[in-house]
Amino acid sequence: MFSKKKELKSKRFFLIFFFLSFQVIADSFDFNTYNRHGIVGLINTPTARFYDEGVHGITVYGSDIDQKITLTSNPYDWFEASFFYMNTEIEQTCRQYFDSKVYCQGYKDKGFNIKLRLKEEGNLPAIAIGLMDFAGTGIYSSEYIVSSYGIGKLDMHFGLGWGRLSGTNDRIKNPLGYIRESFYDRTSGYSGEGGQLNLSKYFSGKDVAPFYGISYGLNNKMLLKVEKDTTLLEDASLEYPDRESDYTFGLDYLINENFTLGLSYERGGYSSIRFTYKNNPKRSSKKYEYQKAEISPDDDKYTRLIKNLEENDIGVNKITETSNSIGLDLTQFIHPDLNLIEEIISQSANDAGINKSIKKDLRISDLKAVTEIDEAFERSAKIIYERPQTRRIVTNTNIRFRPFLASREEFFKGALLVENDTEFIIRDNLFFNTNLKYSLADNFDDLIFPPEDTFPAQVRSDVKQYLKNINEGILIGRAQFDYHITPKTNHHLMFTAGILEDMFSGYGSEYLYFQPNTNYSFGVELFKVKKRDYDWAFGHLDFENTTLTANFYYRNYGIIPFDMKISAGEYLAGDVGSTIEFSRTYSSGVRFGAFATFTDVSSEDFGEGSFDKGIFFNIPIYGNLINYTWRPLTKDPGAKLSRRHNLHDLLVRFRPIN
Repeated sequence: MFSKKKELKSKRFFLIFFFLSFQVIADSFDFNTYNRHGIVGLINTPTARFYDEGVHGITVYGSDIDQKITLTSNPYDWFEASFFYMNTEIEQTCRQYFDSKVYCQGYKDKGFNIKLRLKEEGNLPAIAIGLMDFAGTGIYSSEYIVSSYGIGKLDMHFGLGWGRLSGTNDRIKNPLGYIRESFYDRTSGYSGEGGQLNLSKYFSGKDVAPFYGISYGLNNKMLLKVEKDTTLLEDASLEYPDRESDYTFGLDYLINENFTLGLSYERGGYSSIRFTYKNNPKRSSKKYEYQKAEISPDDDKYTRLIKNLEENDIGVNKITETSNSIGLDLTQFIHPDLNLIEEIISQSANDAGINKSIKKDLRISDLKAVTEIDEAFERSAKIIYERPQTRRIVTNTNIRFRPFLASREEFFKGALLVENDTEFIIRDNLFFNTNLKYSLADNFDDLIFPPEDTFPAQVRSDVKQYLKNINEGILIGRAQFDYHITPKTNHHLMFTAGILEDMFSGYGSEYLYFQPNTNYSFGVELFKVKKRDYDWAFGHLDFENTTLTANFYYRNYGIIPFDMKISAGEYLAGDVGSTIEFSRTYSSGVRFGAFATFTDVSSEDFGEGSFDKGIFFNIPIYGNLINYTWRPLTKDPGAKLSRRHNLHDLLVRFRPIN
């Protein structure tokens, strides 16, 4: 335990050292790690450091008093966002259910964090501002401004904390109160059912607390951390143990570029362990290298062209020729970059000895994403080659993990599954897709707590009924027909019927207007759906509905690239409203985003969380997308079909955003 005198002396020494370092030109410290909250920082406190654009990670934290899982993403090198899920056994809630048995569980909470860079490091420190747990119940609700400065292997940090970060005796009066007195008033808890932004609460409160710390790279594998932790949890909704010291110590070990192990001794009272994984899909993506095909001396120039294109994963449907130009009707699923496709076509034609100008139609799943061959060209051109339509089967089997993180029964639930995805290509534009699942191991059998705040139409809140049957042999996750057509340039249609996802069957269609050289697209979806039986077979429950949704898409290719989607219409449960979605997509196909849905269901009727929201990521595997969406709560209002893909996602791949 530190005495008061020693604490003041150490603080004085640190501040002198910190401000003297302003006079030194130093490079930013690049050995950074996530703290317990999944924020780039020390142990509990944040820093002004950021990972590179595109980095995403997961942090798993455990101590004697609580456990936490955090997903973090850096859509830009100046912006960090994270979503957390925590559990503590300090207090337990016990309830008696239908079987007259009493069940007890720990306290669980979910929330969001964000951090923005205000200034990069130079002669003066880097500066960042952030909000923690800004849209949850507020157990960690706090705001901060923090600076960071590096000299060699030493990285120093100093900040001011509001809310839960103002929990020491060394507090000062809130400086924002001199601007407006309302900043002195900070409401406790959360308003309504939680999950809503409370702008008047941010950076408010009578006092703020200075926090500081250092990290030192012992070598290229180990990072020593010391901080003054000003976090206050003793007067929160839970009775956390009193601190014995304001200081926390930690040691991080870099296992490799992606994995880090952290050990800490916190507040003089308990130890903790932290495991993090991070990856940068932008950095790991390699520039594609053109592959030259093996050519026979007997091959003519068109055969050589076809071989070269197919060697680079571009299929040739048709070749036509006029006196001045060659027309290529092409299909491809692999390359997300239109400029790269242009380079491959140009190189393939050059190697084949073709020097005429080239017009092309680019198809994906037989949808014309790019159209350069007009009717006038087709009338005057002669057909050189035309590929016969053949039936094909593409199959892929993987081991996948199916998490269930918002369970009230236990902190963590999950299943290890063998999943087979098979696509039967009946014609170029007619497909039959299946997803079959088999559980190798799972712990879903004891999901016994019934859902709370259910809507009259239970479309998602009964997910536990499906999960409890996941170990009942081979299950059908999807079995659907898809028919694609582009009846007119830039106008695309998809017709779908069958088992559409884990919980719904049905049929429907989607229309999309998509012009490759513009930033926007729009379309409509119409589906008739019926709720599947809990056994994952071909039976159905009584519930059915028709959903109609209008969609607007916008892709910004400017200084701050992003995707935006706005949807409006009727959702699965029959509620009516709109969804706004922001995401960041990389040339590798990896995508991260967040969404919020507001419908005619009030916050009171929705219950805890107030409205539907969450984060999602998409990862391309063998030309298909693995999609995962994480919501703080599984509720019925605002629910949409979990579709295999939509027209916009298929077509926009030709125009990567970075």
